[in-house]
Order: sequence, then structure tokens, then C-alpha cells
Amino acid sequence: MDNALYVGLSRQVVLRREMDIIANNIANLDTTGFKVESILQKENPRAPAVTEGGPRPVKFVLADGVARDFRQGVLTTTGAPLDMAIEGEGFFQIQTPQGPRFTRDGRFTTDPSGRLVTQAGQPVLDEGGGEITIDPEKGTVSIGADGTMTQGSEQVGKVGMFDFANAGALSKAGDNLFRNVSNLQPQPAESARLRQGMLEGSNVKPVLEITRMVEVSRAYEQTAKMMESEADLSRRSVERLGRIQ
Repeated sequence: MDNALYVGLSRQVVLRREMDIIANNIANLDTTGFKVESILQKENPRAPAVTEGGPRPVKFVLADGVARDFRQGVLTTTGAPLDMAIEGEGFFQIQTPQGPRFTRDGRFTTDPSGRLVTQAGQPVLDEGGGEITIDPEKGTVSIGADGTMTQGSEQVGKVGMFDFANAGALSKAGDNLFRNVSNLQPQPAESARLRQGMLEGSNVKPVLEITRMVEVSRAYEQTAKMMESEADLSRRSVERLGRIQ
């Protein structure tokens, strides 16, 4: 009976973590370029508590990381000349004090020195890893599908679009950014197309997330009831044993 309680507790811990992830998905429904997440689970065999004839080993439940769905969200027209969206697979590269980061959030602007930067003021990098500077006196910026930026007839830069052979190389770094946690090197996203004056919405499906939330809540309640029944059974067994003695 103790084994059932331990297994149930391990399941509840995972369900609470899954509920946190679902709540975060819903909270980021309107976050530009956000990618929906789900929990990964695995069995964790362990020696059971002393139980004659009980199963060996007892299989507990553990969280095994977070899966991230990198499928593209809906592209929406904003008309802002420095808003950008990547159509297809790929990421913008951003320079931060902690090193290069990657994002699908294309809400860009310029700082006082003319550098192309994120909303947080971090430089957006070109295809060679350098900063991009725009001179407002040279006129309106036009951006081609390959990321080439021009003002009039002059090319002023090319927004870098990068991809990884395995998206698992990226881990969340906060502020809608990802960091490379592998030995894989980012490669030019050859098939990606840049859309000027557009932004990519999150790929969260609210109805699906709410359904998942209800399912997780019910699973948590069922596990709690199972654990309560096991605890009650254990208490009654001890009481009966005491009366026999």
C-alpha cells in the first residue's frame, strides 16, 4: 500500500508541473512568436517498500523535460516597416550580454545610434553575425524575402535567418529568446522567407490547451482519490490488526 502512495505522489508532482506548463501556454497566447510547450514523462523503476509478493521494481513517474512545438504561427500584417516575420523554419539571431540568442519575435526598432534592435534594445545580427545600422536620412527601409535591407538603391544590410539541424539544440533563455545548448552550429535558413511589415503570432491553440487543463485537473483528482483510498485501507488494516492482537 505504501508503494501505491509513493507512485501516486510521483504522478501528482508531474501533473502539477504539466498544469504549470499549460497555464504558461495560455498566458502567452498573444505573445509574438511564442512556441507551445508540453511535458515529457518517463518511468523511473525503483526498489519497492518492503512488500511480500509485491511488484519489482515499482515504476514511479518522473518529468523528463519539456517538448516544444516549433511549427509556425499565423502571420499578421502590422504595416510597421521594421516588423518582421519568418515564413518557414528559422530564427533571428540576437546579441545579448550573455552571448548570441535566437528568436522568432520580429518586433524590431532602431536605437539612437541607428542600430536595428529588439524591444529590449539588443542588436539584431546580420548573416555574418554583425550589427545592422540604418541611417534614417537615407529614406524608407525596404526588406526583401531573403532579408536584404535597402534604402533607395543602397543595400544597408541583410537580416540573418538561421536554423539548426535539430531544434532540440535550443533551450528557453527568457524574454522570448532561445539559447544554443548543444555543439550544433546555426546554419543559414535557406528555405526561410522574411516578410516585412508582418509579425508571427503564437502557435498556441486555446481550445486544445483548455481541454488539456481539464484533463490534467481530473487526473490529479483521480490520483488524489486513489491515494486517499489506499491510506484509508492501510488505516483500517492497522486497526483490525490491533483488535486481533
